[in-house]
Amino acid sequence: MKRIGVLALQGGVEEHISALLSASEKCGEPVSVVEVRAPEDCEGLDGIILPGGESTAISRLMTRAGIFEKVYNMRKIMGTCAGAIMLAKKVDGATPEQKFLSLMDVSISRNAYGSQLSSFEAELDTVFGKVKGVFIRAPKMTIVGKEARPMAFHGDDVVAAYQSKGDKHYLALTFHPELTTTRFHEFFLKL
Repeated sequence: MKRIGVLALQGGVEEHISALLSASEKCGEPVSVVEVRAPEDCEGLDGIILPGGESTAISRLMTRAGIFEKVYNMRKIMGTCAGAIMLAKKVDGATPEQKFLSLMDVSISRNAYGSQLSSFEAELDTVFGKVKGVFIRAPKMTIVGKEARPMAFHGDDVVAAYQSKGDKHYLALTFHPELTTTRFHEFFLKL
């Protein structure tokens, strides 16, 4: 049974837990979900999900909780919205004190689609077919480098990318799949 953590410091924790459990049933990959708030919660995890929220707050909370380095060293990381920002090597609009994991060959612009009032839903073209995407004060991938592979598009914009290096796997999504589909969680579980 795989043990997958969900960073439980901010954001859609319950929604990701629900999506993981549903994905587990659909793809036949047994999973045990752990809410991660402290370093000991990271022990023995096969991967972790970084939910949306506010990337500056997530960075500070991870550092304060003493789990930044543990998350950095995870074998599998999935980040949605603010979690995608945390995975990016370059972040436009970052505050000077903000710390990122900087693991993926992508550049992201924070709040690129506008304020909370500009949030929207859209049909996305993905490697799994059409899915509905929910964008809440969402970032935008501005550059996807050679090491990252696009997995979903909103028009010409890449809204999900996957990267692997050795036994490390990273999945960044600028929208909230946990609200509309389990396909990306299923993909993550199967890695």
